[in-house]
Amino acid sequence: MEKNNKIAVIGAGIVGLCNALQLQQQGYQVTLFDKHGIGEQCSKGNAGHFATEQIFPLADSALLPKLPKMLLDSLSPLRIDWRYFAKAMPWFIKFCYNMLGSKYEQHTEALKVLNKDAINAYARLLGDSFEEHVTLRGSLLTFEHGNLDEIRALQNKFVKEGIKVDLLNQEEVQALEPQLSVRIKYALLFTEVGHTADPYQLSLCVYNKFVSLGGLFVQQQVTGIYQAGSAWKITTHQTEHGQFEKIIVSTGAWSKRLCKHLGYQLPIEAERGYHNMLSTHALSRPVASADRQFIMTPMNTGLRLAGTVEFAGLDAPPMYERAACLLAHAKNMLKDFDDVQQGEHWMGPRPSLPDSLPVICEAPNHPNIIFSLGHQHLGLTQAAISSELVANLVAKQPSAFDISPYSITRFQ
Repeated sequence: MEKNNKIAVIGAGIVGLCNALQLQQQGYQVTLFDKHGIGEQCSKGNAGHFATEQIFPLADSALLPKLPKMLLDSLSPLRIDWRYFAKAMPWFIKFCYNMLGSKYEQHTEALKVLNKDAINAYARLLGDSFEEHVTLRGSLLTFEHGNLDEIRALQNKFVKEGIKVDLLNQEEVQALEPQLSVRIKYALLFTEVGHTADPYQLSLCVYNKFVSLGGLFVQQQVTGIYQAGSAWKITTHQTEHGQFEKIIVSTGAWSKRLCKHLGYQLPIEAERGYHNMLSTHALSRPVASADRQFIMTPMNTGLRLAGTVEFAGLDAPPMYERAACLLAHAKNMLKDFDDVQQGEHWMGPRPSLPDSLPVICEAPNHPNIIFSLGHQHLGLTQAAISSELVANLVAKQPSAFDISPYSITRFQ
């Protein structure tokens, strides 16, 4: 332990919270900063799915022929605001570049190794609270078409990468989730994934553990990071904070400004997702649709319909029609849903990088600043395992696996 063991963690989403708790547990004195409060953005409204099976990058060449239809369909999982298109174009060019075969394979491996121990990392971090907040019943990926060869090929693609997945026929799907429509012909059952029945309560659980160990929270917006002799100070709109030995930047979709302030390029986009929170209960595990590209997750207060991808920037007002259209999909997938009314709508910006990998590394020119950000659709999934990698970087200890694929140097 270094003489000065004060650490600042910037960002109180689930990634920042796990970083703060992990370091506090290891004996550091951590101060957590966030202008919004605890878990108030994507960590509050996400699908609640610990999606360790999602090891394939979003930058997949198979997406290209589907794009025209997706962009013209009002119920499509993808929308690009035409007013934002020119600004997002550099990101899309990089996204397409990352579809190249060798890069796709490298990024698949990097996601696989990060996801492999992700749920066990939560068990280590949460201790006795793990079973209260994490349910391990697996998840379903459903298919309404009957192309069995295509579905088996997808199953084999997962199996080849070491993902445990069973192929279910219509009868087996009905036995597992009786409320699903008989229009669902097949499903893949991922047996080693889980979900949380309330992502926000999970965030609060992590925060409360952090505070109980002496962690501090400052609800202020960080405006700058500056070196002060051998330590670092943080400025906010209100005041100045210091002296910190190390600083962890976990600011999600808002990370570009702070990275630029430190001299680093970060091609991050706010990939806006929506949810429609229904008061009804229907399922016992997350159910995603391969045909409709959305997910339904059972929560304590009902059924959460989540998904969609919207590129419109960080500051554009929500387009809640994106959340409303999820109910039409759910009505096609669930029995006795014709009379179900719209639920509470929500929008949050996922922090997405064009290669589908997060940034987890020491800042190349600032050894005492560590980045842990850009986890795209997998922030909830990868938060705890990322916190272990961050703790290793702080302690200058080797990690359990090679973390070089997550370095910010790939964008410099």
